Amino acid sequence: MSLEKIVAVNVRKVVAPFSVPPKTATGTLTDAAMVLIDLETESGIVGRSYLFAFSPLFLTPLAATVESLGSLIIGDALAPLSLEKKLRSRLKLIDTPGLIGLALAGIDMAAWDAHAKTYDLPLAQLLGSDVTEVQAYNSCGLWIDDTATLADEAEALLASNDFQALKLRIGREDARADLAAIRQVVNRIGDNVHLMVDYNQSQTVSSAMERMRVLDNEGLYWIEEPIRHADYKGSAQIARAMATPLQTGENLCGDFELQCAIDAGAANLYMPDVQRIGGVSGWLRAAALCNANGFSMSSHLFPEVSVHLLAATPTSHWLEYVNWADPLLEKPLEVLNGMAQIPSRPGIGIEWNEEAVARYQV
Repeated sequence: MSLEKIVAVNVRKVVAPFSVPPKTATGTLTDAAMVLIDLETESGIVGRSYLFAFSPLFLTPLAATVESLGSLIIGDALAPLSLEKKLRSRLKLIDTPGLIGLALAGIDMAAWDAHAKTYDLPLAQLLGSDVTEVQAYNSCGLWIDDTATLADEAEALLASNDFQALKLRIGREDARADLAAIRQVVNRIGDNVHLMVDYNQSQTVSSAMERMRVLDNEGLYWIEEPIRHADYKGSAQIARAMATPLQTGENLCGDFELQCAIDAGAANLYMPDVQRIGGVSGWLRAAALCNANGFSMSSHLFPEVSVHLLAATPTSHWLEYVNWADPLLEKPLEVLNGMAQIPSRPGIGIEWNEEAVARYQV
């Protein structure tokens, strides 16, 4: 079977609304600024993916970076691992952090989507998995400013699709306010539901250590990124001092950074972000590292592609469910009884709602 040739990599910039705008201890997102990628082959197969720019300010440079990298693979065979190897070899002098790394991951995801469609298989099956669903926690609410309605919101988030796990954002100026928020939610949802909390890198090592001593007694499922993500030494110090599992990984740029975090003992759990870890190709390397070192691996954002990747991850743990891309999709990811359903459609399963894309396109 001869491989398809790539004939175009097209991008569109959109700013879509959040159902509930994310507000954390270290920042607020007002709109879902995304770059949509369509990788086309000679026979008309289209591989689709999207990237979060986190702010409309970065849409234009991110889209331009995707276009620039895409121009380097026009005419190349649709072989995702070979494409990634070629692009990384061309980028060694400038390296692949920041927007360059995001763009590379976006192209990689679109290439894998098209590759799976070539074989008429869902991506999870192309990767060798027979898993049909992945456990998910609802991460669509419980933002840091919702203190008056936290318990009601937690109950509503669980009721939607019968989730059995939620994430709460903490990191308020007064640690007692965080404790009150946690207890407010736990008192409503009970002990049978898992509650994860996320500091969003808002603490120093010393303040985190102080807060961990209090939160260790609250029955939390995990505590996420209390300090600056790249401070592996400080994170390791915190992880050793606490009984509650420490989660990190969403900001790791590639498997080399993941290896550094693992070597430092920076966490008990890891949750890579597919657009930062290097797309599907980078995820597969990260999954191998977590498996070899005995760490459970969850996902960060991008549930549409992450559900396929977790299905093929030996130490698969939790899918973070967010609905941020839903306004742009013909068929959003389905969750039943707290389990994210892997679409039976070929590839990742992303199809754009072109009417919505036109409405939100910049």
